[in-house]
Amino acid sequence: MLVIDAEQIHQTLNFPKLISALKETFSKPAGMPQRQVFSLDESSSHSDAFAVLPSWNEQTIAVKAFTYFPNNPSKSSDLESLYSKIMIFDRKTGIPQALVDGTSVTYWRTAAISALGSDFLAREDATKLLVCGTGRLASFMALAHASVRPITEIQIWGRNPKSALKIVDIVKTNRPELDVQVCDNLESAVRNADIISCATGSPSPLFDGDWVQEGTHTDFVGNHNHDRRECDTKLILKSDVYVDSKINVFAEAGEILIPVAEGLYDTNEVKGELSQLCDHRLKGRTDDKQITLFKTVGTALADLVGAQIAFAEINQSK
Repeated sequence: MLVIDAEQIHQTLNFPKLISALKETFSKPAGMPQRQVFSLDESSSHSDAFAVLPSWNEQTIAVKAFTYFPNNPSKSSDLESLYSKIMIFDRKTGIPQALVDGTSVTYWRTAAISALGSDFLAREDATKLLVCGTGRLASFMALAHASVRPITEIQIWGRNPKSALKIVDIVKTNRPELDVQVCDNLESAVRNADIISCATGSPSPLFDGDWVQEGTHTDFVGNHNHDRRECDTKLILKSDVYVDSKINVFAEAGEILIPVAEGLYDTNEVKGELSQLCDHRLKGRTDDKQITLFKTVGTALADLVGAQIAFAEINQSK
């Protein structure tokens, strides 16, 4: 059985290949039960947590397990808030194939799924991207979206301008031809963006939904809690909403659940999920004036695809 570390993941994955594989996988039948997230402190809904995400397709069986300890960085600079591993098995024989670093796969597949959503939902001529967030995922989000649309301008917004500048430098290093800047006026950037991609830990909406203009595609990946959200109810109500997985989003995402609790929205109003876009049961964007919104909380099947690609390439090169 191979052990695949983070460096090997970064060497083997790229967005065109990963996004294409995700599109193909989500267009076919697969098994993906609801992911199980366990709070390790019942007195708090935002405590340390442990999660298990199983899935399978025609080739591979996978299970990702991760721990989320949000206070770890404050305890020590050597500690991460998230640790994750993926185990994959051969679908035909059940033989274990690899133990894969899940944290690095999560960065790649989260950004790739968002970009795949943009490929269906953003305007074909989208050139201006706003990324809200300055964590480790932010540069992946920018580069992924720029791989599916003719992006020429990227603004990075965060509450810490120094952190935003670091993301700018990473994106510029990978795509020097792009105009990448720190965003110093969030309202102006939201009003002018063609695509807005948000990956933050914010417990409350990042901007006023009224700022979002006709034709914009918005994307929210940062929140996994039923009582928190990155966008407000106004934006949900004015958007055609799609999700990566209804069973997971309807269990965890405050972006949807808070408007439902307010009595202003119903889950039946969600247009569809990623698999329906990939197998062409749904078309996605139908005109240039639509405001579209894609909410993701992460799926085990996307983890499977990332681990599967890395295993295939590394195993072949041996």
